[in-house]
Amino acid sequence: MTTDSTNVLAIGNAIVDVLARVHDDFLDTHGMVKASMTLIDGGTAETIYGHMGETTETSGGSAANTAAGIAALGGRVQYIGRVRNDALGATFIREIRSLGVIFENAPAAEGPSTARCMILITPDAQRTMNTYLGACVDLAPDDVDPAAVARAEIVYLEGYLWDQPKAKDAMRKAMRLAHDAGRKVAMTLSDSFCVDRHRDEFRHLAEHHIDILFANEAEIKSLYQVDDFDAALQHVRHHVDIAALTRSEKGSVILAGEEVHIIDATPGVKVVDTTGAGDLYASGFLYGLTHDFDLHAAGRLGSLCAAEVIAQIGPRPQKSIRPLVDRALKG
Repeated sequence: MTTDSTNVLAIGNAIVDVLARVHDDFLDTHGMVKASMTLIDGGTAETIYGHMGETTETSGGSAANTAAGIAALGGRVQYIGRVRNDALGATFIREIRSLGVIFENAPAAEGPSTARCMILITPDAQRTMNTYLGACVDLAPDDVDPAAVARAEIVYLEGYLWDQPKAKDAMRKAMRLAHDAGRKVAMTLSDSFCVDRHRDEFRHLAEHHIDILFANEAEIKSLYQVDDFDAALQHVRHHVDIAALTRSEKGSVILAGEEVHIIDATPGVKVVDTTGAGDLYASGFLYGLTHDFDLHAAGRLGSLCAAEVIAQIGPRPQKSIRPLVDRALKG
């Protein structure tokens, strides 16, 4: 890797996370489906925020969390996302840069305010997300810098972006530029409801444009409309070079052609908040791939990173995770 190259370029919704602990009746009162992500308008965002009580606010967004995790492991990573020149936008930019992530997109001078996601954490550690996309809806192909794509070994895309027409065009541009430059394209399916909305297009992407696919068990079963995880494996293994599939307490499965790697979940972890588990798994796995780990070791690092983040509140590590690199290599 040259001095100006990066391991990963991550593209996603730039969101400020607003987290609060609630009981299940809070979800019922507001008509929320536990463990889902729902897109909401600005008025609904204000209503929910007004009832959340004590909150923790931090820069977030799925791909941004993954980028932060890669930087925390010692990788070189750039992020593309759109914020407004408002207080939340300034918070997002300041925080992501402070973590060592390269962020060069100028904040928008007009249009919707910076996005925020209200994350409700129930006593079972499940997180239910209500997202106001705000400035994210205006992420467009012009925001994707061809030079940034060419510098990256892997371009990592957030499935949630597919909900927005201009962002969808930006993703297509990034995929095309990446493959033209001989780079790999990775994508996370993000959410089973997101898969439901875009199943046919996501299948087409998997078959023709994605090299590395991240999904959890519910998402991959939804993609192929099967009830059995093993049946989903048989579909996806023929469509992408590598599939990294997470299964919560059952660990994860890595597929690469005829290779199958079963990765155990990290034992002895007290689950506090599952926010960011999949994002940090992707951090570890992508770091491993870009640092010459074999697939099993990359999966172990992903599992260790996910275990670290679910033992705390919030989607990003609150202490150093660099020692996890050596742990993953030792097995």
